[in-house]
Amino acid sequence: MAETGNGQLKGVKLGFIGAGAMGGAIIQGLLAGGRVVGKNLVYYDPDRTRQMQMDQLGVQGAPLPAAVMQAQVVLLAVKPQVMDQVLAGIGGAVHPGHLIISIAAGVTLKALETALPQSRVIRVMPNTPTLVGAGMAALAPGSRATPEDLALAVEIFEAVGRAVVVEERLMDAVTGLSGSGPAYVAVFLEALTDGGVKMGLPRPLALLLASQTVIGAARLCLEKEISPGMLKDLVTSPGGTTIAGLHVLEEGGFRGLVMSAVEAAARRARELGKE
Repeated sequence: MAETGNGQLKGVKLGFIGAGAMGGAIIQGLLAGGRVVGKNLVYYDPDRTRQMQMDQLGVQGAPLPAAVMQAQVVLLAVKPQVMDQVLAGIGGAVHPGHLIISIAAGVTLKALETALPQSRVIRVMPNTPTLVGAGMAALAPGSRATPEDLALAVEIFEAVGRAVVVEERLMDAVTGLSGSGPAYVAVFLEALTDGGVKMGLPRPLALLLASQTVIGAARLCLEKEISPGMLKDLVTSPGGTTIAGLHVLEEGGFRGLVMSAVEAAARRARELGKE
């Protein structure tokens, strides 16, 4: 996480409705990166454990969601199931100066702008590696959001990983890939570890080898800007061990299964949005 004391967030009052796993991780990332100071943060969360965590960070609590609206920028870090209740609770306190950022999966920009007709809104799909500062977030701006709003929102999520701007029509695909993707990687990582155990490795060692291998392969693709296919070819020598293993994966339809998993998750995200 890069430290940027002079970015868009400098001096901006940020509010969070919800300081759970994702909301709390974003708050911690912003503080750790020096992008904001505790006095410029305010939150609401009814959970006592979350309140104690925020107290330790020096973040001010609010008695009700509407009280968070003293902030210029408010991040709605709540479950989709309670979003209607939250929007109803803050509706009377919202004014045209507010920027509202939602990370609730499936809650569309249309729904947000209808409920908050005076504010600018941005919809975001983050993922769970946000919890360790390695998240991937996709942002879709509403019709009233400005380029400055978008730059500010990007800076928030770059405090806990990487961020990209997409059209809202791509959000279901984003959900199916990066939103659900950590679970696919976890299943692969578990299988890779089990393979090592099957061949005689102690489980802790197998997990370490598998985890660092996944991290290293991903970093190679990103930092050296090489495609996964190029990385595969770098590792695969004629008649060697890797091509033997790849042959088995191809026989099992590994790549097709992963593609189908992304497709199924994206379709389900679309269904949930309609519901």
